[in-house]
Amino acid sequence: MEESYYAAAQRDTLQNILSYSFELKYLILGHASSFQDTFHSLLSFTLNHTYSLFDSTYGTISQDAKPLVSTLFSDLDLYLRGDANISVEHSVHSFYDKLFPLVYQHLVNPGLGSNVSTWSSEGSECLRATRHDINPFGPHPQELAQGLSRALVAGRALSRALAVGSEVLNATESVGMARQCGRALVRMLFCPHCRGLTLIRPCGGLCLNVMRGCLAGLAELDGPWRSYVALLEGLSRALSGGYEVELALLRIRERINDAILTAQLNGPHLSAVVGKVCGSLTELVSSTQVSPTSRSLTPSVNPTIELLTSVSSSSPTALPNAGNQHEHITLKRRSLPLKPSKNDKPRSLKKISKEFMGYIQRYKSFFSTLPEMLCEGEVVMDENTCWSGEDVVESYTGHVVGNGLKAQKHNPEIKIRSVDPILVNVKEKLEHFNQEMWGELGLGTDGREDVETSSGDAAEGSGECDDEDGCQGSGRSEGETVLTKKKINVQISPRDAIIPIQTPNSRSKPGAPNNGVAHISTFLFLPLLLIIQLLL
Repeated sequence: MEESYYAAAQRDTLQNILSYSFELKYLILGHASSFQDTFHSLLSFTLNHTYSLFDSTYGTISQDAKPLVSTLFSDLDLYLRGDANISVEHSVHSFYDKLFPLVYQHLVNPGLGSNVSTWSSEGSECLRATRHDINPFGPHPQELAQGLSRALVAGRALSRALAVGSEVLNATESVGMARQCGRALVRMLFCPHCRGLTLIRPCGGLCLNVMRGCLAGLAELDGPWRSYVALLEGLSRALSGGYEVELALLRIRERINDAILTAQLNGPHLSAVVGKVCGSLTELVSSTQVSPTSRSLTPSVNPTIELLTSVSSSSPTALPNAGNQHEHITLKRRSLPLKPSKNDKPRSLKKISKEFMGYIQRYKSFFSTLPEMLCEGEVVMDENTCWSGEDVVESYTGHVVGNGLKAQKHNPEIKIRSVDPILVNVKEKLEHFNQEMWGELGLGTDGREDVETSSGDAAEGSGECDDEDGCQGSGRSEGETVLTKKKINVQISPRDAIIPIQTPNSRSKPGAPNNGVAHISTFLFLPLLLIIQLLL
């Protein structure tokens, strides 16, 4: 009989704990999925937007350049999912390394090959290996790499943080209860039954002491969890502050175009530098040699994460050739057209972030208030008499202890001397993750410093607010946690540096004051409007 009571007490208590943690777990998992869907939709749109550049302007290298573009966007997708092996700067520079031979052969020196000579593989490899030193594209590769790194850092950090939060909750759900906890629960819940007092309820103080003792290990997570929620709030606030991610992704096309124009503008000087560094780039063609048209300068592409490149016929971007496997990449999950139906419409990052920020704040003290929630919601009723653990009384006279392992030394109802090893590991992992993330984002360990994000190219301090958000002010309240952008020094001035092409939005008008506000070119304005209409 005692064992059946013991099993029932543990089962009911664990079930009540799971019912509360399920809400939090669902919140984290649901918004993690929403963020990834939105990131995926943005990447799919801008991938096609970039494809259209080569289809409309650089058709001679379009077929060979598209696999390079798809690899770049696949890396960005992996980066936003938190893949530790992906570096945005490395992926961007790798893209330009492989693009250089195509640009040099077809756009800078299209007539260098002939009927009796063709481009050598050694020459193409030399161009790839020396692209960084020759610097044919000017500052544009570095600007793109730094702009994407700054804009995507908050999204990547949030993806990693949500994954860690889910792991923490999964681990806490697998923790059982100590034997002494089970005995205390039986004495609190079922001992009155032995006296025929089936309707009497435990006193509030008794319930708090028993629950705080049983959940002492979970209460130890309170400090790291509060810091973790502060991190989530800061990351969400960063993503809800504007359209930095959207603008940075849309600028990929513009940066690539500027880079190619820079190489073409400096064609003679570039050819002279390449001749000194790589020597002859062609070789004689024998009668048995494969024709130049069948030679490919680009390696095979096998991206780990696949992106959508097929879009609706109403899309302003050009469609890739569906017959080429390198050009037409499909989604692993589902097709997401540029104009989805109302029932399947992705929300903007601003909307999702603001919604998540409002919800997650409620769970900042989840682990410290869990005993109170269990007692108030499931066990204790408001009556004149209650069960004290020994008898029916008007009020509980024992000392009510606080949360945490140290406080249980004075618990009159249960003696807890250690914490489950699983919870110890979870606490250490969460503390380490918090420290790592605050360090990566340039913050202290408590998350109280004020910081802000920027894509580097986006307008700073715009304080914009959508009408649909219903906000009326642009100021920040005290105590908010936001993310700081890291300053990265751009130093591209080699001796044989190529003169960069000046884009309209990079020139300042004579006599115009420099107010620090970035000008968004018409080149980006229309696609941005389309993205906003898609997501809002």
